[in-house]
Amino acid sequence: MINVSPVIIPELDPGFIPAVLWNRAYRKEVDKSNNPRDVQIGVERPGGRRWVYSTRIMPQSAYWDKDTLKYCERSLKFLLWAWGGVRVQISGAPDVAVQLRRLYSRNGVRQFDYKFISESCFMEPFEIEIVEKLDVSDSVVVENTLLGELPGNRIGFDLGGSDRKCAAIVDGKVVFSEEVKWSPYFESDPEYHYSGILNSLELAAKHLPHVDAIGGSAAGIYIDNEPRVGSLFRGVSKDDFDLHIRNIFKRLNEKWNGIPFQVENDGDVTALAGAMMVQDSPVLGISMGTSLAAGYINEKGSLTGWLNELAFSPVDYRDSAPIDEWSGDKGCGVQYFSQQAIARLLEASGIELPGEMSLPARLEWVQERMENGDERIPPIYRTIGTYLGYTLPHYSDFYSMKHLLILGRVSSGRGGDLILDQARKVLDAEFPDLSEKVTFQIPDEKTKRHGQAIAAASLPKI
Repeated sequence: MINVSPVIIPELDPGFIPAVLWNRAYRKEVDKSNNPRDVQIGVERPGGRRWVYSTRIMPQSAYWDKDTLKYCERSLKFLLWAWGGVRVQISGAPDVAVQLRRLYSRNGVRQFDYKFISESCFMEPFEIEIVEKLDVSDSVVVENTLLGELPGNRIGFDLGGSDRKCAAIVDGKVVFSEEVKWSPYFESDPEYHYSGILNSLELAAKHLPHVDAIGGSAAGIYIDNEPRVGSLFRGVSKDDFDLHIRNIFKRLNEKWNGIPFQVENDGDVTALAGAMMVQDSPVLGISMGTSLAAGYINEKGSLTGWLNELAFSPVDYRDSAPIDEWSGDKGCGVQYFSQQAIARLLEASGIELPGEMSLPARLEWVQERMENGDERIPPIYRTIGTYLGYTLPHYSDFYSMKHLLILGRVSSGRGGDLILDQARKVLDAEFPDLSEKVTFQIPDEKTKRHGQAIAAASLPKI
């Protein structure tokens, strides 16, 4: 029953229904209701860390039940991939909880989320519980002194798909920095990964009198210093991954005599580098590349421990939204802020490229035509900018936001300028309060060169 009308329509995707507008339209109807229901959705991890989202929904009625389920299901989906947890607790709406339990099951519509979060991320059964009441206080975040000095002799490293970066840092000053080429993606031997990372640590250690702490970043999901999911290790068999990769950083820590050692998702470390660059927080960092990656530093200048896997989080609520081929879900961020978005909008603009052309090659083609003044290309970037302008307010409903750090190949060059200009136009037109509050940040050369390593090195406490 909810209808929304964006003030600014994406040029190449007029059917786009921004999640933020749909949610706010639904909540406006709830405000007009005589008997709204207070609902809490708790997302809990093994060990008891829990975060709680509070909202209100319509009373039960045949007229509103479909929209109410949509509102709750899309909200739960966002929370699962933003926060991460295997135990969902719902109070105030037992009827909705029963339906969500059916959807998020081994054979349900959201079986990908059910299996991935349960089996790959947390290795415990996923469950949805009906409870009477939830404590809405947040769990304790991971506290780090991130924006000040970095005492001691530290090593920072960043593991990418084509190179390993490492740096030696003495009291916050970079005394050594190095990039080493490697090709981890399709290496099946776990020893290749172990010896490569160890080599980088040893290179940096040669420039320190001794090593007090080691911090690192890499793409994927890392919990308690364990890789749970990581593209760097895609060539390793499941058995070898479980046996040799899950404990790879713990083995390295033993090699370094158990000094403080911490590894985090590269999105979080990138956001941390941005916070250190501007000496302020909170910072949400998003990278538009092969997929959509994200990281977050809260208002205390600290990591949260959240997943921040916004590639899977829904941003478009139309029934005919593009489908993520991995999760099978509609309207998820990866289809709007990545190379996949470029490919999809190329087709929408009527530009035909050879079918065998890879996504990176398509992006390069678009960037080259943009630089050469091809008039068919700017609408692609303005469309992505419109998506971004409507998605940031949606993110701000879940993330406190003061700075947005923008990275990734899709956002580079003149096309990236168009994306940010268009996003700002949307914010100014529809969300002026947020537009005044949020600044867009692009990493400076120092941050690009050393920022990730310095930020990673700051992770462990001495």
